[in-house]
Amino acid sequence: MFIARKALSRRTFLRGASATVALPYLDAMTPALAKAGMATPPVRMAFFYVPNGIDMRHWNVDYEGALGALPQTLQPLERHKEDILVLGNLTHNTGRPLLDGAGDHGRCSGSYLTGVQVKKSVTEIQSSKSMDQYVADHVGTQTRFPSLEIGLEDARQAGNCDSGYSCAYTNNLAWRSETQALPPILNPRLLFERLFGDTAGLTPEARAQRMMSRRSILDFVLSDARSLSGALGPSDQRKLDEYLTAIRQIEEQMRRGEEEDLEVDPGMDKPYGVPSDFAEHFKLMTDMITVAFQADLTRVVTFLVTREGTSRAYREIGIPDGHHPLTHHRGNEEMMDKVAQINRYHVEQFSSWLTKLKEAEEGEGSILDNSMIVYGAGLSDGNRHDHHDLPTLIAGRGGNAIKTGRRVVYRKETPMCNLHLTLMDRMGVRMEHFGDSTGHLNGIDLA
Repeated sequence: MFIARKALSRRTFLRGASATVALPYLDAMTPALAKAGMATPPVRMAFFYVPNGIDMRHWNVDYEGALGALPQTLQPLERHKEDILVLGNLTHNTGRPLLDGAGDHGRCSGSYLTGVQVKKSVTEIQSSKSMDQYVADHVGTQTRFPSLEIGLEDARQAGNCDSGYSCAYTNNLAWRSETQALPPILNPRLLFERLFGDTAGLTPEARAQRMMSRRSILDFVLSDARSLSGALGPSDQRKLDEYLTAIRQIEEQMRRGEEEDLEVDPGMDKPYGVPSDFAEHFKLMTDMITVAFQADLTRVVTFLVTREGTSRAYREIGIPDGHHPLTHHRGNEEMMDKVAQINRYHVEQFSSWLTKLKEAEEGEGSILDNSMIVYGAGLSDGNRHDHHDLPTLIAGRGGNAIKTGRRVVYRKETPMCNLHLTLMDRMGVRMEHFGDSTGHLNGIDLA
C-alpha cells in the first residue's frame, strides 16, 4: 500500500525557465490513471540493431525450452536469463538479392523494420513505412514524442558513404514513408536538449560557450521539485530523487566528455559532444532512453548500434581492425575471434542497460517488465552474408504478455515480419499482413 499526500496527473511536469522535466510513474498518479482507464504502466517497444551480422557459433544454442548455459556472446546476459527470449530461424527474404537491390548491407538494414526490398537508384530512394511508425501512429498521441530514432555512427561522418541511397539504407532503421527516412540522433547533447532543453539550434561554438557556464537543467526546476517532493509519500519521494539524480548524472557525463573534446581537438569534424569511446556513447544514449521511458516521453525507440557496413575499430578492447573487414574472414581464426569479441562487447553494453531498466521500479514491476526490446541483426553470418536464422532476442515481458527465460526455434525460413506483426499486435496495432509476413508468431506469449 502506498502513502501519498497528493494525487497527481500522469502529465505533471517540473517547470522552470527554458526547461520542462516530465515525471516518472509515481504511486500518486495511480488514482488519475485508474480514472482514465490506465491503471497499469504503458508498454514500450524498442529495436537495437547491430551491424555486420554475428558469429553464430557463439550465439546459437543446441537446445530449446528453458534457457540453460548461454553461449559466449550471450554470457553477459546471464543475470538477465529470466528476462530474455531467444528466437531462432527468423528470416528476412527481402534482404536477399532478389531484385535490383542496394547491396547486402543496404538491403538487410533497409528491410529490417519494413519487410520490403529496398531499391538501388541514383535518383530514387524507395523503401516502405516501417513497423515502428505504425505503432508510433497508434500510441504516439499519448506521449511527447511519437518515436525516438537514435544511433552511434553515421557513414557520412565516418567517410564511408558512396551515394545517397547507400547512406539512406545503411544509416536508418525507421521510415516514415517510401521516401522519408527518419535519421537517428547521434549526439548525446542534441538528444538531451530534445528531451529537456531549448538549445538544439545553437552552433557548436555557441553551444561550447554555453557549456562553459552551464547550469544544470535541474537548477531551473529546483523550486518546483522541492515543492512537489514535500507533497509526496516516502516511496514517491525516493523515486523522484533517483530519477532527478539520473538526469544530473547524464549531464555531468556529457559535460566531462565535452570538456575533454575541447581540450583535445576544438576543430574536430565529428558532431560536437559525441564521445569517441563506444561504451561511453552507448551508456549516455541508453541512460536517456531510460529517462524517456520513465517519464513516458515516448514508447517507441529504434537504436542503430553503429550503421550497417561499418568499419569502426574497437581499440578500447584491443581491436584496431575495422569491424566490417573482419567479418569477411574467409575462415581465418584470428579474425573470427575478433568478430566474436566485438559481438560480445556489444552485448555487454546492452546487458548493463537492461540492469538499469530492471532496477527502475514501475507499478508492480520494472521498466524492463513493461518493455519489449528486440536485439538483433539483419545478417547472421557476416562472412557469407546470410539472411536466414537471424540473431534475435527479446528482452522484457511486454507488460506480462511475453513468457521469457526460453529459447524458441521456428520452422526454417519463418519471416521476421511474423515477429513484427506480433509485436505490433501487442502494442495495439491490428494488421492482417505486414511485409512478407505469413501470420503471427506463435510461442512467445504466456498462453
